[in-house]
Amino acid sequence: MARRLSEKKSNVTENDRHWMDYLHITAPVIITILGFVLAYQFVDPAPPDHIRMGTGQKQGAYYLFARRYQEILREEGVDLELVESAGSVENITLLEKGLMDVAFVQGGLSGASQSGELYSLGSFYYEPLWLFLRSDVDAGKLSDLIGKRIAVGAEGSGTQALALQLLGDNRIDGANTRLMPLNDKQSAEALLNGEVDAAFFVASPKSQVVGRLLLSESVGLLSFERAEAYTRTHRFLSRVVLPAGIVNMGLDLPPEDKVLLAATANLVGTGNLHPALIDLLIYAGGKIHGEGGWFERRGQFPTSDFVDFPLSEDARSFYNRGPSFLQRYLPFWAATQLDRLKVMLLPLLALMIPLFKIMPSLYRWRMRSRIYPWYREVLAIDRLAYDSEANLDISDALTKLSQIEKDVANIRVPLSFTEELYDLRLHISMVRERLENPRKVT
Repeated sequence: MARRLSEKKSNVTENDRHWMDYLHITAPVIITILGFVLAYQFVDPAPPDHIRMGTGQKQGAYYLFARRYQEILREEGVDLELVESAGSVENITLLEKGLMDVAFVQGGLSGASQSGELYSLGSFYYEPLWLFLRSDVDAGKLSDLIGKRIAVGAEGSGTQALALQLLGDNRIDGANTRLMPLNDKQSAEALLNGEVDAAFFVASPKSQVVGRLLLSESVGLLSFERAEAYTRTHRFLSRVVLPAGIVNMGLDLPPEDKVLLAATANLVGTGNLHPALIDLLIYAGGKIHGEGGWFERRGQFPTSDFVDFPLSEDARSFYNRGPSFLQRYLPFWAATQLDRLKVMLLPLLALMIPLFKIMPSLYRWRMRSRIYPWYREVLAIDRLAYDSEANLDISDALTKLSQIEKDVANIRVPLSFTEELYDLRLHISMVRERLENPRKVT
């Protein structure tokens, strides 16, 4: 019974030693993991998987392009909700109220912002100013439209803001001319039906309304011969040319080059827009607008040029460096997660590299620490055996050696350390042999 208790006690001690060894070896790893978890609390939050984009009117180019953004973002696991509005001016208001996260805004409208807390993600394409006239209206420049009926765009639209600005440059206002606040669809219908003499549109040539009017025989397109003066007066405007025949080669439309004024379509977001989503939107913009169009060169857009609102620092970084290595080769969610964790990479490496160097040595030391302490006791007995003045009790020494040998037999070490364990047992046998044959001791 006593022997069983002794064996049980020996097993418990061995198990406790095993767990202590395990803790000594794994403690650095556990500390590193805990440090990693703690540091993770300070990593930027993950980007939301749902954002809202202001698109303008459903029949406009903003909406058409927004649908393409929606498709690209859906492939990356982000749900883009499209929010219709009257246009750029209303988009600015809705952004400031927090009802949108990002929106298309026509260049030149930063003055409509009341908060000063909106940021541009860049300009993405040219938005020409189209001024269509009834065929029976004789006008070569804006000042010729005094007293006419003019559709200037819907309330809250960028079209109306720009049209009133240019008309004001020519001393045309509601006092001397009938200015009608119609949306794009209403303006086109009124123009084709003879209810207005002229109509302004700020839209991409992909707009259905613009495309319809360009093919109509009852209306014509005004060429801005004083475009250079307008661009120097309003720096957000550019001079662009609609080449002869580009609308329809067979019908020779237009019959000659037309000089137009153009603002740029900007994506504007709030300061709360996640940096990863800024990168994704600009990346999507490159896929949609990067091929160029009637007025844009290949690769000209998106760009940090022509912006009216302050450029977001995250957008500036993207334009300076382009997509990151991770964004080029990994899905958005994977690239985002790794990008969020990169701030922890250097501290983690600083911990892990020395840890991996120390671990093998620490492991060897822990395994040998099970064996080497016994050498101290065996060596003490062996030295007494050589000391003639020690009056060594051979019987007592042999008893101690037997106990040591018994304890050593219970040591558990990995196979790679069994050679050292058997060396210890061999040395114990050698000391016993000298004790049992004193004549061999010199």
